[in-house]
Formats: sequence, structure tokens, C-alpha cells
Amino acid sequence: MSTLRVPEPVPSVADDCEQLRKAFKGWGTNEKLIISILAHRNVAQRKLIMQTYAETYGEDLLKALDRELTNDFERLVVLWTLDPAERDVYLANEATKRWTSSNQVLMEIACTRSPQQLLLARQAYHARYKKSLEEDVAHHTTGDFRKLLVPLVSSYRYDGDEVIMTLAKAEAKILHEKISEKAYSHEDLIRILATRSKAQVNATLNHYKNEFGNDINKDLKTDPKDEFLAILRATVKCLTRPEKYFEKVLRLAINRRGTDEGALTRVVATRAEADMKFISEEYQRRNSIPLDRTIVKDTTGDYEKMLLALIGHAEA
Repeated sequence: MSTLRVPEPVPSVADDCEQLRKAFKGWGTNEKLIISILAHRNVAQRKLIMQTYAETYGEDLLKALDRELTNDFERLVVLWTLDPAERDVYLANEATKRWTSSNQVLMEIACTRSPQQLLLARQAYHARYKKSLEEDVAHHTTGDFRKLLVPLVSSYRYDGDEVIMTLAKAEAKILHEKISEKAYSHEDLIRILATRSKAQVNATLNHYKNEFGNDINKDLKTDPKDEFLAILRATVKCLTRPEKYFEKVLRLAINRRGTDEGALTRVVATRAEADMKFISEEYQRRNSIPLDRTIVKDTTGDYEKMLLALIGHAEA
């Protein structure tokens, strides 16, 4: 569900392109004009703007934005303007070249997109890099992380609501056995998390809690410093309660000494048209302060204005 308020009536695509071209001309860039257009256009409209801009001015709009803007504001505008599959490709490829929290980014893309969205991202990755996402993830990771991440990014889950309760019961038992044995990277545990539909995983984990008394993530918290256990817990959250996962990413990004703009930018750009309303509600519930107010306290300038516009702030 989109939280974006698209103004009515929306100017024509040609008008938008002309205004963007104007924003890049003259002394200094008109950032306010760029925000007023791009932050208030949905995915189909942005795609048309990019196509029309290239046809009209013989230049890639993303390259123009890249040239005219700087720092976190530039990254946010560019990520937002990209087609969602291309955005995932960009983030995933970047993650296979870095080590800092990159495994988390790969898991996030694999587990919070629909099966169709993940398939489109894999196809776009092929087209852009002439190799598969799975190939790069396998090359980038080692050990238990590879065992988990390659099946996650390769997955094409059933997307419906049908649930087999006998299977949920049997697989809850398998999960409990493997966790009790501390066999956290056992192929059965990974198979269940990587291949079952989100509805089936939910049913299995509900049964796990009812049968064994604990939420599975509590049982996966035996060693808070273990990075593999942390990514397993995040995988469970992304599959079952993505708004809780993203709330935590935002809370950690904003409430530390010095903001993690990378995480803040990624979450807002990728979730604004998906589930930002639920993430914002979860943020307020968890932190007793609205997300937009925290962003105002923690960011400045055009970057702040673009963030507020994307999370659906009333003044944006």
C-alpha cells in the first residue's frame, strides 16, 4: 500500500521533464523543484519521466541527478527514482562488493520482496552484470552465511495463503530439534526458511511457539554476539513481520551517535511505496515518537525534506 500522496492533477510528463531540466540549469541546482516533482510521483510516473527525459534531451536523468546533486540527498533521490527491480540490483551488487552489514542487505532483499519482485531483480541483475545474483552472492559469502544467503536469493516461494497444518507441525518440530542441537546452519532449518511460503513459515513459527513455549527468535538469541544467529533472527523477522524488522533498522540508524544515513536512505527509498505506513506506526509504538519528528531532529536540508516527502509527511 502506497503512503505517497500524488497531487491532483499531476502535470504532464513533458512538463515534469521540462521543470527538471530547468532545475539543473543556471547558477546552482534547484533542489526544491526536484523534490516537488520526483518525491510526488509513483513508480509508473517516474519510469515515464525517465524515458521521456532521455528521448527529449538525449541524456539519462539518473546521470543528470548524479552530476547535479551530492552526498546523501543524491543517493536518496537516485535510489528512489530507479525502477524497483533496478534499485534492488544496485543495492545487491553494492552489497556483494562490501562487507559492512552487506549480508543483511542481501537477506533483506531476498525476504521482504514478493517472489515476483525477487525474480524481476534476478532477471535485471543478469541483464546488467552478465552473471547471476546467486553467483555473486556465493562468491561474496563464505561458510554458514553462504549456506543461508544463496538459497534465500535463489528462492521462488509460493505466494498464496494456503497453509498445510500437518507440515507446519512437523517442520516446527524439526526447527526445534536443530536449534536445541545448536545446528543453526543445518540444511533442514535453512530449507524451511528459504523455500516455504511466508504464510507457511508463519504457521510453522506459530506452532513452534505454542508447542515449545518460546518465540523462535528467543531460542536463536543464545549468543548475542554471534553474527550468523543475528542474520537468522533477521530472516525470521523479514519473512513474518517486516515492519518490525525495518523499524529496528531505522531505530538503530537514527538513535546512534551519528546517523547511519546508508540504512536510513535504503529503508525509506525501498519501503515508501510498500509498507512505510506500517513501519511508521511500528516506530511510533516502539519509540513513543513519530518517525517524521525523529527525522527532523536527526537530519537537515534537502536530504531531510526528501525523506519527509517520501514517508508521507503532511508538510512535504
